Amino acid sequence: MDDVGAACGVTKLIVYRHFGSKEELYREILQQVFDNLGVELRAELAQPTHAGLGPRTLLTVARQDPAAFTLLWRHAAREPQFAAYAAELRSVSVSVVRQLSELDTGDELLDAWHSEALFGWLVETTLIWLERGDPARDDIFVEQTAAGFRALRTALTEGAALV
Repeated sequence: MDDVGAACGVTKLIVYRHFGSKEELYREILQQVFDNLGVELRAELAQPTHAGLGPRTLLTVARQDPAAFTLLWRHAAREPQFAAYAAELRSVSVSVVRQLSELDTGDELLDAWHSEALFGWLVETTLIWLERGDPARDDIFVEQTAAGFRALRTALTEGAALV
């Protein structure tokens, strides 16, 4: 809490007035990232074209607060007190991917797996770009990630039809 207070330019006491515990602060950070994803997704859906929707949404929010984005999608699931909460947020996100990707092959098990795989791939590729990519080249990331997403979706769903 000392570090949080210092980063905000306030004392630890002020931080504790807003958050009763480190756990409460951690949970608020996770929720803020998730809420920002929702806001950004709605803004993107309001645009006339949806090309690059998933990668652009994730990267925009990731660039706003890289540490918080990484906390949500890489670390929270590994923390016992936050694992269930992180799983709930992931489940909602996977459902959104499934709906927007129109995944409905008729095989519930495969559709659920496809949605999980696609979302996991989007998050991981965003985290890697966030760590190693050049912000000046974010448009290339969005374009190539969108193409990769479409290709992966096609490969998964065409494979399902062959079974």
